[in-house]
Amino acid sequence: MAGLSLKSIHKRYGELPVIKGVDLSIKHGEFVVFVGPSGCGKSTLLRMIAGLEDISSGELHIGDKLCNDVEPRDRGIAMVFQSYALYPHMSVYDNVGFGLKLARTPKDERDRKIREAARILKMEHLLDRKPGQLSGGQRQRVAIGRAIVRQPEVFLFDEPLSNLDAALRVDMRMEISKLHKELGATMIYVTHDQVEAMTLADKIVVLDAGVVQQVGSPMELYQRPANLFVAGFIGSPKMNFVPVHVDKVEGSRVTVSGQDVVKLTVEADARSVKPGDQLTLGIRPHDLAPASDGSIVGRIGLVERLGNETIVSLELPSGALWLAVLDGDQPLNRGESLALSANPTKAVVFDSAGKSLLADVG
Repeated sequence: MAGLSLKSIHKRYGELPVIKGVDLSIKHGEFVVFVGPSGCGKSTLLRMIAGLEDISSGELHIGDKLCNDVEPRDRGIAMVFQSYALYPHMSVYDNVGFGLKLARTPKDERDRKIREAARILKMEHLLDRKPGQLSGGQRQRVAIGRAIVRQPEVFLFDEPLSNLDAALRVDMRMEISKLHKELGATMIYVTHDQVEAMTLADKIVVLDAGVVQQVGSPMELYQRPANLFVAGFIGSPKMNFVPVHVDKVEGSRVTVSGQDVVKLTVEADARSVKPGDQLTLGIRPHDLAPASDGSIVGRIGLVERLGNETIVSLELPSGALWLAVLDGDQPLNRGESLALSANPTKAVVFDSAGKSLLADVG
């Protein structure tokens, strides 16, 4: 297995820049997830690592080897695509071993690798079936098995679960996580689903418009987002935002207020902040709670009762819509006024450029 190094990687289609100077280091054995909205460049970046897209400029190293001009088959990678791409006339056994057969791997070695992959993926009982006799989740296991038998240095996954229903996606996430632990392999996984990213990754790379917005562990990105984009993309439901102005600055504490917020004092890197500055306040729905003297008051638009929690949609005085995730089955009704208090230790303020003012966040 091997790590990867991307140094100032660019991708252009003619004059159109798609990947704009990505620098990234991936350690041996890490599970790294590229996440971002459609069109952010995450699949293009993965395909550049695989050798399916040319690198316009920059350097890609896999292990100690410069791979810019190395053929895909010689890079020591295996890729699992969104589409299963199985041969319908072949059995599972033959689909998994087809690449080995093309490589003229001896029959006994091929058989051993196929059966070992089947054991790891718990699909020994499926080896004689054809793809048409399998469920979506079983087909995806076959596609992953085909990658395992190649014993690659790096596994690449391009939105492999997007064709599955919600329940199957949960099951397959667990299977892929177990696979990572059993193989100890370096894995790079592309998804637009931030829940998948949070649950699978050792490290998340958040991309937007071909630019890396932040790299870190799931909880680092959730608790200490670098900017408004990351704060709004990571977390479900997403973070609430509202414009505020600075009332007072005392050391590392900033007191803000606005049309929708009576007054709130938050921790911040306040060296570049002064009274009167316009900021954006961000508070996650889970960090709000009902309080008669709460600093945020809105009118209830929708109540979603989920049993262990209640999600409330609020319209604030400015017309902004916020979500609050409250414990249990709260006695709330549409059209009523609701006052909320915010946990000030978990609130985040952002400057006019969208940069987080949390201390020690780049």
